[in-house]
Amino acid sequence: MKKNSPLKMIITLSVTAIIIGGLLSGFYKLVYPQIEANRIAEEKIAIFTVLPEAKDYDIVEYEILSKKKGTEIVQIFRGKDENGDLMGFAFVAAGPGFQGIIKMMVGLNLEKTYLEGMTVLDHMETPGLGDKITFDFFLDQFKELRISPSITYIKNVKPKHDNQIQTITGATISAVAIVKTLNKKIAIILELLAGPPGKLKVVAEPAAVAVPAAVAVPAAAVAVPAEGKGK
Repeated sequence: MKKNSPLKMIITLSVTAIIIGGLLSGFYKLVYPQIEANRIAEEKIAIFTVLPEAKDYDIVEYEILSKKKGTEIVQIFRGKDENGDLMGFAFVAAGPGFQGIIKMMVGLNLEKTYLEGMTVLDHMETPGLGDKITFDFFLDQFKELRISPSITYIKNVKPKHDNQIQTITGATISAVAIVKTLNKKIAIILELLAGPPGKLKVVAEPAAVAVPAAVAVPAAAVAVPAEGKGK
């Protein structure tokens, strides 16, 4: 075989790719537990942010049919007060923004009439413009925001109705995308909450979850599924 023959180069590249792939796979398996622990810690903090009166919570999982994903699992976090009584619900909502997916944690009051709050978990919006969706002046609009009729938005002026938010100057698409995602996910959540409850079972916590001391972290539980653009 010639020193620089195409066959030799192909074999060399193939072996190199296999070795690198194996190393990356091994590295991912090594760091995955910590990645998952951090995700759960972030999720817990977000739940108590959008349900500020909650002292504990459990989790209910529902299996639904999705046109794009087929079968999909939807989680609802049920907030509990100091007496263990149900006081509200939280859920994750995610949908396309201007640059990528915007992922949020959303709080819903017990009567299911208004939002307790909303916080952004992850986004790829433009720094200095779209990333203002994470600023307090925008997020505060979702506290006690009515969900019936559906959430609406208005540009350049203060909201006139209790189901309305003001968009962000220079980042209208990002704000409008959030409203559309919320309305879609809220409709799903309300339908699930109107159905039969699931059966709860205790789930073991991950070993290393780094949560700030100021946040009280309860033991979570999971329910068995019920059948059932330009800026």
